Amino acid sequence: MILKPKLYFIFLIVVISALLALLSVGSCKSEHKPEQATITIAAAADLGPAFNEISKAFEQSTGIKAIVSLGSTGLLTKQIENGAPMDVFAAANTSYIDNLDREGLVITDTKAVYARGQITLWTRSDSKLRINKIPDLTNPELKRIAIANPDHAPYGAAARDALKTAGVWDVVQPKMVFAENIQETLQFAQTGNVDVAIVALSLSVSSNGRWILIPQELYKPIDQSVAVLKGTKHEKDARAFVQFINQPVSREIMKKYGFKLPLEQ
Repeated sequence: MILKPKLYFIFLIVVISALLALLSVGSCKSEHKPEQATITIAAAADLGPAFNEISKAFEQSTGIKAIVSLGSTGLLTKQIENGAPMDVFAAANTSYIDNLDREGLVITDTKAVYARGQITLWTRSDSKLRINKIPDLTNPELKRIAIANPDHAPYGAAARDALKTAGVWDVVQPKMVFAENIQETLQFAQTGNVDVAIVALSLSVSSNGRWILIPQELYKPIDQSVAVLKGTKHEKDARAFVQFINQPVSREIMKKYGFKLPLEQ
């Protein structure tokens, strides 16, 4: 069949247009990138500096982005019980993970102890007070002492235990200021709102203040556990993060921030 010039011209335009449309679709497909896998980690406030580094190392290693949401262990536990969309919970005390397990809210075979925390007496570097041991907290010149709320923060409970064991709790209790979590406790001291704070060693080593380690025999061990939450929609990626926490690269980061590690305690 021989097309007339006019019809041939129209036919050519239609063919070219169709080809251009196909090329355009192909180009769009090649430019489309799959969404990056993302998981959310509910983490105790003492883990801030360490988990900031671990989450970056995890993303570099796996391509999975880990968003860390910090808070007191007790309050995070309540959020999880109320259905908060978290994938992993890194608690500051094993008892919280065990309780969630009994409630059927964690995947049991993912439970793992990953660290043991320690507490310190922390003051600003420009403070005129010299706090070298717990009995120094009874100094009349010292007006306010911050600890995390012991009702829902494991590090606050450890601080209270240490003060009671040292026999100074009744004397210093009127000076107490309770923070929501251990990170806020440090902030109270950094801003000068209190004279001294009892905080996690992991926060102390990355701060600019003066700090003294509190003897561990004064408080119960702060063993910290992690687990994948049963409600996760990203179980495979969440399991990968839990496993990554006890890999050599993560363990070195945890040690850098003063945590003792499983089998090294």
